[in-house]
Amino acid sequence: MENKFVPEHLTIAGLRRAYANGGLSPRDVASAIIDRAGESASYNVWIVAPDWDFVNPYLEALENMGDDERAQKPLWGIPFAVKDNIDLAGVPTTAGCPAYAYTPDCSATVVAKLIDAGAFPVGKTNLDQFATGLVGTRSPYGECNNAFDPALISGGSSSGSAVAVALGMAAFSLGTDTAGSGRVPAALNGLVGFKPPLGSWSTTGVVPACASLDCVTVFARTLDDCETVDAVASGPDETCAWSRKFDCPSVDTFPRTVYVPCDEPRFYGDFAEEYRAAWHRALVRLEDAARANGARFERVDTQWLSDIASILYDGAWVAERWSDLGPFVAEHADDVFPVTRTILESGNRPDLSAADAFAAYHTVSSARARARALLFDAVLVMPTAGGTFTRDEVRADPIRTNSLMGLYTNHCNLCDLVAVDVPAGEASAKHPFGITFFSSSASQGVLLSAARAFSESNEVTVAVCGQHMRGFALHPQLEDLGAEFLGKATTAPVYRLFALPTDPVKPGLLRGAQAETGIDVELYRMSVASFGALVSSVPAPLGFGSVELEDGSCANGFLVEACAVVDDKGAVVPGVREITQLGSFTTFMDAGC
Repeated sequence: MENKFVPEHLTIAGLRRAYANGGLSPRDVASAIIDRAGESASYNVWIVAPDWDFVNPYLEALENMGDDERAQKPLWGIPFAVKDNIDLAGVPTTAGCPAYAYTPDCSATVVAKLIDAGAFPVGKTNLDQFATGLVGTRSPYGECNNAFDPALISGGSSSGSAVAVALGMAAFSLGTDTAGSGRVPAALNGLVGFKPPLGSWSTTGVVPACASLDCVTVFARTLDDCETVDAVASGPDETCAWSRKFDCPSVDTFPRTVYVPCDEPRFYGDFAEEYRAAWHRALVRLEDAARANGARFERVDTQWLSDIASILYDGAWVAERWSDLGPFVAEHADDVFPVTRTILESGNRPDLSAADAFAAYHTVSSARARARALLFDAVLVMPTAGGTFTRDEVRADPIRTNSLMGLYTNHCNLCDLVAVDVPAGEASAKHPFGITFFSSSASQGVLLSAARAFSESNEVTVAVCGQHMRGFALHPQLEDLGAEFLGKATTAPVYRLFALPTDPVKPGLLRGAQAETGIDVELYRMSVASFGALVSSVPAPLGFGSVELEDGSCANGFLVEACAVVDDKGAVVPGVREITQLGSFTTFMDAGC
């Protein structure tokens, strides 16, 4: 098979464009994913890794579809990963415990929906055993490494699902979230992590962690991709006891109020001060986004949320975990991780009574009412995590470190909230920082609108026309900066293109007289911080400015100083070649010029 260029970072939108213009096929993408899975085997991402035997049946089904059928499949050809506590027909489900494994005849409802929409699974991902943990180290299949620094935790329990997307082995992945497992791994690996409202996505075919609070979640590189998956995966399911129908469609308008905690969050670990600084930078952006959209920016007491969160592991809800998994743990104690067994067995304490369960239920019901009132047409924003740890640190102190990772996540499902983690810059090198937007379960549109406004305030579109394009010498620089390929475009026909006498040869784009055609460019999306790093690396006479595109929009692009390519009489200076007539730097290079 011919090796075609497959972007390092896979997105639904990017793959759709690549398929539409004929540049890639799903089989090309699968080939790259299989190669990447082999290259990153030491990260312990997979329990069932991508290979041709696994993906071929799905690829053949996609390839046998006619054009009309493909057009009816909103996720046609999109690869996704499945956390291994979610059923995929014919593939063992282990929940991170080999002795527990079973092979389901049917896929989980959400998986079946995604496959029916044209997506294809590529493998089953590693997790904290029985989805009990927020660290990604509690698995007999190996500790899942962080995508940015293998010494750090990946976050759990949906560890493999997050790292699979971060390392370009899936365009999106499914996780689960009871206490933060769909958000903490997203933050630690620079992703978006969307946790839908309780009951919005069916949990039929999901191994229960705490059944009344479990959610299936999605990891992706963009908020738009998460929304695309949500449109397919959500909806009532009569086979799911926890399924709910959301009668009123969410209104996609910015909330009236953006709340943040009035007290300084607790930051921890070796990079606590860097995380604190990242949070304060995010606060500035949040306030700017709120004011730009005519909303109030207010501080609010959140201690009551911390009090509610303590119920999840210190009260009756641990008994719910035991009610589902207790019989297996009792019979297979040696097959369960000691720390996992300790947590689960705490739900079998003799001092927990029915009266305790009802008291906790009443407390949580009051908290849900308070949350609904507070977050009507409003969002609350908190750090997703206040720090991180090395895997060695977690191994040495597993309970305390895991508890700290859940400080700002554990309350969410108890209070019946919808949540999304979005990247918010970096705490430091190799330490991405994320914040979580919360709103009431009926206010998903408001939540996503606020998260989108924040995210878009930190992204720029960049147009490149030379050595930074795919297949050329400087393209790895864009990959290292996390740039996402958006597609090909053409400038407005008002530019001249020159080949500069550099090593390697670089093009110079100069706005000039009306031309017969535009210049071919590639468009990328990248963070403001990464864009700043790119700008600082560009030597004179090249620089950046606004480049007008054929459709009338503009992007930030490489431009050349006029004096470097033409003299004061308009003649091309010695050593420089004008290549405007070729319409692209690629054509120039292909011609061996």
